[in-house]
Amino acid sequence: MLLIAGLGNPGQQYERHRHNVGFMAADAIARRHSFSSWSKKFNALVAEGRLGGEKVLLIKPQTFMNLSGQAIGEAMRFYKIDLDDLIVFYDELDLAPGKLRIKTGGGSGGHNGIKSIDAHCGKDYRRVRIGIGHPGDKARVNTHVLGDFAKADQTWLEPMLDAVADNIAMLAEGDESGFMNRVSLAVKGTGAEPGEKRDSKPAKKQSHIRQARQKGPAAPLPESGPMAAMLKKLLGQKE
Repeated sequence: MLLIAGLGNPGQQYERHRHNVGFMAADAIARRHSFSSWSKKFNALVAEGRLGGEKVLLIKPQTFMNLSGQAIGEAMRFYKIDLDDLIVFYDELDLAPGKLRIKTGGGSGGHNGIKSIDAHCGKDYRRVRIGIGHPGDKARVNTHVLGDFAKADQTWLEPMLDAVADNIAMLAEGDESGFMNRVSLAVKGTGAEPGEKRDSKPAKKQSHIRQARQKGPAAPLPESGPMAAMLKKLLGQKE
């Protein structure tokens, strides 16, 4: 059995928070693959289903973020699930909005939900980090993380969640690079990348005279005669 956890905080007031993007990913997977209805177990909400030939338990801890590991650890012990079969979706400040990266093990990066899972379960599980971007000022981090996604974020958030749900079977089967590539392609062009501009206007064409002034003539100008005088006048050259 595979255990896929989405991290977040329970309660309607937190639903659209950036910190709850793990919950959003779990919900998208459950909807797309017709998992069972969410039920309460292990101090969490759980839903059962299949991805390909693999039986999967989705879990959304209801312990609040800082205690996520308690619920996940209890579920792992009950079903005798190894760390190799645990996948966790969560928000990542140090990734640009819409970026998704996967790693196995490593540090928590200051994420309290991951700290809790590391403490209760161990570290060698797959971590799916969903970029929410950094506000640029340490003093604004809490407000950013515990704030709703902006309206502009919907341009990349919905395509990304759809791509996660559509391609989750690839991740379940161990094709991490293929999964990341599919998600990246879905988000590309949505304006998620830093500096990426959407619906940008084409550069204004310059007149032939302006181009000539910038580039200069293709061949030396005649030094005398009516043609020389006209060309010098057009190109702004003084007699």
